[in-house]
Amino acid sequence: MPNLLGKRFVCESCGTQVLCTKAGEGAVNCCSQEMTLQQPKPLPSAD
Repeated sequence: MPNLLGKRFVCESCGTQVLCTKAGEGAVNCCSQEMTLQQPKPLPSAD
């Protein structure tokens, strides 16, 4: 899975968050496991 510029990754074990500042191939690891891609927070409604 390629790492995309500006994406955030989070460790499920310790909660560490990483911001990708350079795109490339590979995986982001923490606590001996692959970190998961953090989903964007929903924007507040303008209604």
